[in-house]
Amino acid sequence: MPATPLPHGGAVPTGPKTCDASGMIDIHRMFRRGFGEAPDLIRRVAEGDTAHAAVVATQLETLSLGLHAHHEGEDERLWDALDERAPACTVHVERMKAQHAELLAHLTVMDAALPAWRSSASSADAAPVLDALEGINAAIAVHLPDEETNIVPVMEYTITKAEIDWFSQHGRRSIPKGQTWQQLGEILASQPDGGDEWLHKNMPPPARWAWRWVGQRRYLAHRAALEGR
Repeated sequence: MPATPLPHGGAVPTGPKTCDASGMIDIHRMFRRGFGEAPDLIRRVAEGDTAHAAVVATQLETLSLGLHAHHEGEDERLWDALDERAPACTVHVERMKAQHAELLAHLTVMDAALPAWRSSASSADAAPVLDALEGINAAIAVHLPDEETNIVPVMEYTITKAEIDWFSQHGRRSIPKGQTWQQLGEILASQPDGGDEWLHKNMPPPARWAWRWVGQRRYLAHRAALEGR
């Protein structure tokens, strides 16, 4: 469903901000980049190269789990809060729900198609994954800008810091065991400055040190395997 402007008459409440919701946009950048590059990554996999296909399939499964969790968190905790605290935003909330449903349909198709392609690395099994990604990327191109324009500004005047922290924790819990450094690397790589500002804003010095000395090396090895280098 297409985006529409914020309605006149106060969809964005006034007064002091109650939270910083910019982390939503940071995570959106990762989903845009990850799903956006996915068709090219799939096409780089040689026919029958199941080892390479497994790396790419795992990347897509992790992205899918992350987007499922991101949307489930919003469905569970955000929409009712906005309906209650910013009633003028209801028209946007209803559109977000419809967009979530559309994305869920495409993600479900991709999730179902990935195991066969992982096992065969055949172009025939890649085709339904690519078709699903086309739908995912088209839906993302509508949904994420709409949410950033019409929902995130309202969140910053209605949602508490504790609630924002819950969304972050909910997202982190979706990361499969062993994928933490890869996921952090994808978040950083998707930021406009390569992630330096994000690191300083979101991670304490010991964690930044661990990234630079351990995580970054593992992430670069992961990218090399992902791209078939």
